[in-house]
Amino acid sequence: MINIKTALSYDDVLLIPQYSDIESRKTVDLSCNLGKNNFNLPIISSPMNTVSEDQMALSMHSVGGLTIIHRYNTVKELDEILTTIYQGNINTIVGIAVGVKDYMERIKLAVSEYQIPIICVDIAHGHHILAERAIKEILNYCGDRIFLIAGNVATKEGFDFLAKCGSNGIRCGIGGGSICETRINTGHGIPTLQTILDCNESEYASNVSIIADGGCRNAGDCVKALAAGADFILVGNLLSGTKECPGEIIKTKNGYFKRYQGMASLSAQRQNKKSYSEEGVSTLVPYRDTVIDILKSLEENIKSGLSYSGAKNIKQLQSKTKFIRQTQSGYYESIPHILRNS
Repeated sequence: MINIKTALSYDDVLLIPQYSDIESRKTVDLSCNLGKNNFNLPIISSPMNTVSEDQMALSMHSVGGLTIIHRYNTVKELDEILTTIYQGNINTIVGIAVGVKDYMERIKLAVSEYQIPIICVDIAHGHHILAERAIKEILNYCGDRIFLIAGNVATKEGFDFLAKCGSNGIRCGIGGGSICETRINTGHGIPTLQTILDCNESEYASNVSIIADGGCRNAGDCVKALAAGADFILVGNLLSGTKECPGEIIKTKNGYFKRYQGMASLSAQRQNKKSYSEEGVSTLVPYRDTVIDILKSLEENIKSGLSYSGAKNIKQLQSKTKFIRQTQSGYYESIPHILRNS
């Protein structure tokens, strides 16, 4: 007999406001870390070729966040990107993504020549033997010189698997991204909030960072993810279309746009000369001036979110959090009435 469980998404829950002695949200501390690498903002820009390259890395670093450079480039192109970021000074914290095949030349360039401190093993289904092999080979070469992130996984079992392989941080979430079609085209996935809740129950969760990946559409979703146990939020769509994103500005009769595409979309596969099942889409998003303004807004709203729970930092939020399930009517009540279709 098949046992069907219920899974919660961000729209299914709200956080219950609690007594607060926080007089100003400016005093809320969002500082966080990945091993020895310290950050002021728990936001990571997604390793996508329409989001994360040199300019995004520099802007994210300037506000205390992290960029993981995508893997859809040649080793020479990666070298050029890292040269632009560092310009002779190794002080900006940045990560790079690698696949589970043909990754060692990229690893040697990043770690040995640029002292890159964060490596992300980027695979759609991380609960997989190829992820295990890659993690072990990379760690055998790099040792404790790096903080290794792997994923994605959707289950506690997947989280445990990657933790046992040696991962220091794990991307949690499958199929929840704004341009991801994995759930539609494969029938597999779990709502990202439920994945975070489940992975937070792992015996490894206290020592391995949970990185919520996919589904956060606004600061409120980010607060819910952190409250559920995430240490960081990895985002793509929230930063898409900004001038820091790679790609040209496209002028149309409806305004100015930039391309934003899932890495498993047909257009991305053609660019990278790969052939996969289609699990993503490609679209145009409105051009926005700078990512700094978006990050500052996210920071202020996340701080405000913590203050509603009376939490002065992320750890306090996670210890004090009280979730409540809401009905569909409750969700619609949350939407500004003047913007809602009657």
